[in-house]
Amino acid sequence: MASSSKRSRPAPAEAPAVETPHVRVAVIGSGFGGIGAGVRLRRAGITDFVILERAAAVGGTWRDNSYPGCACDVPSHLYSFSFAPNPEWPRAFSYQPDIRAYLEKVTDTFGVRPHLRFNAEVLEARWEDEHSRWRLTTAAGEWTADAVVSAAGPLADPQIPNIPGLADFPGRVFHSSRWDHDYDLRGKRVAVVGTGASAAQIIPAIQPQVGQLTVFQRTPAWVLPRADREISGLEKWLHSAVPPTGKLRRGALFALRELQVDAFVRRPGALKLVQQLAVRNIERGVRDPQLRAKLTPDYRIGCKRILLSNTYYPALAAPNTEVVAAGLSEVRGSTLVDAQGGEHEVDAIVFGTGFHVTDMPIGERVFGIGGRSLREDWKGGMEALRGSTVHGFPNLFFVIGPNTGLGNSSMILMIESQLNYLIDALTALPATGAVAMHPTERAQRRWNLELQHKMERTVWTTGGCRSWYLDEGGKNTVLWPGSTSGFRRATRKVDLAEYELIRHTAPKPALEVSA
Repeated sequence: MASSSKRSRPAPAEAPAVETPHVRVAVIGSGFGGIGAGVRLRRAGITDFVILERAAAVGGTWRDNSYPGCACDVPSHLYSFSFAPNPEWPRAFSYQPDIRAYLEKVTDTFGVRPHLRFNAEVLEARWEDEHSRWRLTTAAGEWTADAVVSAAGPLADPQIPNIPGLADFPGRVFHSSRWDHDYDLRGKRVAVVGTGASAAQIIPAIQPQVGQLTVFQRTPAWVLPRADREISGLEKWLHSAVPPTGKLRRGALFALRELQVDAFVRRPGALKLVQQLAVRNIERGVRDPQLRAKLTPDYRIGCKRILLSNTYYPALAAPNTEVVAAGLSEVRGSTLVDAQGGEHEVDAIVFGTGFHVTDMPIGERVFGIGGRSLREDWKGGMEALRGSTVHGFPNLFFVIGPNTGLGNSSMILMIESQLNYLIDALTALPATGAVAMHPTERAQRRWNLELQHKMERTVWTTGGCRSWYLDEGGKNTVLWPGSTSGFRRATRKVDLAEYELIRHTAPKPALEVSA
């Protein structure tokens, strides 16, 4: 008779624990800052790094912003890395697809691609005091790192105002940086909220297609003509065959903008001539005196970002465009109500309302010594030493950090300066015998007191406007109150006297007890 007992099965073996990968450097973001960091790290001989990107492709703001008419307002030959000149720029001012293609090419040419980790949004970065390292929790798993480079950038997270009734709007709603390419605007009644840099490009691009365009303008912008043109085949050939000619062109563009700096940061009165040119530009583009009055700012040029366009004013003056000189205050079904009580029926709303610049969302995800959040540290306004490092957050380096923005030149120049600072810090640290560094409270405070003192005489402070450069307390935490050359000098070398060094002591092994 066969036994009815069943053979006991062995318990399933436990899956081996997966060890968290460790790298020397973790870079957050793959825009100009992140890709530039990757190139510079490799050139410095640091190859043990990853670039954590929340999306599925590189490009940063030039990947996210694909709205109609998206282009750069800095000349192409200046809006590129000094170590990766591009003789093939098609226009004096490049459009988004060309800039994004340039970043893809740099990624491949300089061997950065293997370091990229896509769909890996950083959810938390926490400094571990006991191990003197960072632990990063991402959508694609965890990493630990000796150092973190935050290249998430200030133009990453769209800001949509909290407007009563917006959630119940029956039509389409999207931000300029999250353009809905599946929605056909042809013949539709479209509202554009905002008249900043993005809106000034979107409005001329969609005005000929839409049935009715309603533009909600809280504050008009100063607009200058855009000196754009195609770059000839001869120019491209010359820059390719004789590279110094491309350097000469870049140098001339750089010098011109350096000469303009003084008017923005020290002598705003010198901008009067430029303002007269802007007034003439309005007069040429807008014949209707009432509309012209709506579009003429009451503050000094330069206080807000100066826009460049040859098509903006004609689009606003078109028969199918209405400029509402008031903000959007309420949404009632498909009716938009402006701040003066006017009602406007629309099918779609496009927000050109900017980004979380002075309250960067990365702040609430980063935790330094003792678990203190960067957001808490910055509740009185964003601050860093030389725009790069923050007291209490060891081995955390910013690219496009606080007060590194520019009002008149190429951000790539500032990015490269911060990358110089980053590489000098990472290569100088091992020689000190320390494993980590963060600025002293005194050094950081002194730097920012001097910076804000210089800010007092700039056009951004004295120009009579309220711009997105200012935080809720009215403090300019975005722009650099000086020349790009001055910032380059300030970030050429790391001064270790400005830093507290952390020397990690390994725990002592337990004493053996004899039998």
